[in-house]
Amino acid sequence: MPTYAYRCRECTSTFELNRPMSESSAPASCPDGHANTVKLLTTVALTGSASTPVPAGGGGGGGCCGGGCCG
Repeated sequence: MPTYAYRCRECTSTFELNRPMSESSAPASCPDGHANTVKLLTTVALTGSASTPVPAGGGGGGGCCGGGCCG
């Protein structure tokens, strides 16, 4: 279940809720009971694993498909 971050406009606290995607736009009350909250935009960082390093420099060859189609 995804985690969504919210901020209370009354007490300025930030909190997270686990809820289904179908309820992501539903109103959320802060832990102090205030109803005036806003959902925050969050980012997700995608990284490769240590066992599959990403090659630096694009892998060489050049061209549109790595050099295989250009004579």
